[in-house]
Amino acid sequence: VQLVESGGGLVQTGGSLRLSCAASGRIFTWLSMGWFRQAPGKEREHVASINWKDEKTNYADSVKGRFTISRDNAQNEVYLQMNSLKPDDTAVYYCAADHRQTFTDSPPWWGRGTQVTVSS
Repeated sequence: VQLVESGGGLVQTGGSLRLSCAASGRIFTWLSMGWFRQAPGKEREHVASINWKDEKTNYADSVKGRFTISRDNAQNEVYLQMNSLKPDDTAVYYCAADHRQTFTDSPPWWGRGTQVTVSS
């Protein structure tokens, strides 16, 4: 599975960004998809995910109510809509894919990441 993220950039506090991740190489409908992020000096953390079978979503507490994950199976893409951004959201955001019905913390496929910087 190949994953390519896009949509990162620089935004002011309170602004919005929409990340996209294009997948190829496997039937997208059968992939659970997710987003992780890693800030400098911090461990990578799960941000949001969506299962392939029941499309149940899961969010980190720090982004609940502000971020929304969605998928378009026809386009083989997954999205992360990020609203009310804060400086603490600054990180490299990684798209990941999992073949399991429920997205896990150890997905086998990863994108290269896209930088999101939120200025104060």
